[in-house]
Amino acid sequence: MTNEKTMSANVLRESAEVRFADELERLTQADTLNPKPQGWLRSPRAVRQFILGDDALQITPKFFGDDALVDRAIVTLLGKQGLMLVGEPGTAKSMLSELLAAAISGDSGLTIQGTAGTTEDHIKYSWNYALLLAEGPTEKALVSSALYQGMLEGKIVRFEEITRCPPEIQDVLVSLMSEKQMMIPEMKDNARISARQGFNLIGTANLRDRGVHEMSSALKRRFNFETVKPIQDPAFEIELINKQLNAELGELNTQVTIPANVIELLVTTFQELRSGNTKDGGNIKTPDAVMSTAEAVNIAYACALEAHYLGDGTLSAGAVARQLIGVVLKDNADDIKRMRYYIDNVARERAKQSKEWKAFFEASREFWR
Repeated sequence: MTNEKTMSANVLRESAEVRFADELERLTQADTLNPKPQGWLRSPRAVRQFILGDDALQITPKFFGDDALVDRAIVTLLGKQGLMLVGEPGTAKSMLSELLAAAISGDSGLTIQGTAGTTEDHIKYSWNYALLLAEGPTEKALVSSALYQGMLEGKIVRFEEITRCPPEIQDVLVSLMSEKQMMIPEMKDNARISARQGFNLIGTANLRDRGVHEMSSALKRRFNFETVKPIQDPAFEIELINKQLNAELGELNTQVTIPANVIELLVTTFQELRSGNTKDGGNIKTPDAVMSTAEAVNIAYACALEAHYLGDGTLSAGAVARQLIGVVLKDNADDIKRMRYYIDNVARERAKQSKEWKAFFEASREFWR
């Protein structure tokens, strides 16, 4: 029989409230004098400290690049409107929603995943049909959704990829968010539940998915929209990737050499392909593929694993070139042409002056013919 610590060690990814339990406890102990909204476990000031970091309390920063956005998000959740985080894929929208829910409610698991198959039952409630047939529509037979539980317990609920849901399913939220009540017509006396203080909704939507199912004007009015943008500063992105890579590698960190010039090459490539402008002043066509910081971290991590298990223990620019294929080459044939142009015109010139760019160019030329 395994104990709780062993089980926790075997989990690939724990929820934010578990991963940062010690930090949340320190914040709670220090959060005695700050005004706390009804239904919130911690004050808005403590929520901000949890997400942006606080050296005095040994709270690590977890969201980077836009402190003002975090402030606006917290203020939105203090009010009656929901919070909608939009942006390109990989810009940490889901992570921010998880951190907010963990700090405010102590529970980031009340989540609805939007898909083409999401139904009204997923949003509101369903029934245990065995009990329904045996006892009728009772509270015991009702199977609550994440939103139902969030309203009942006064907690933050997360709705991921809301624009992937059909419009008629999205609009189930309109009356729920306006009235803060959920009717259960199957039960006697027009049963209903009313949301407790602390309940609110955080939605996320990718800008590239706006054409999937556009939100109705009525639903948009129930949310404040905040755009989460990619990191623009190369030096800051390099620092962030190094920090994330060290965290991902864990014990392997001391066994893999990570040259600074290779991480700089990785970030430069991503920033240029993302923006369409090279640092030399040239213009290039951007690929349709997502060139986010999260993808860059994934590439660096894959390269480090390759170096440790299959290579000489040093993360190489050639490995970056090989791993880049899986990011860029998705389903658009034009992206191959765009990458060829970047390799033949940008990487080729830099290869004349840099051994890292030379290794990147030579490995890339083999794959982007």
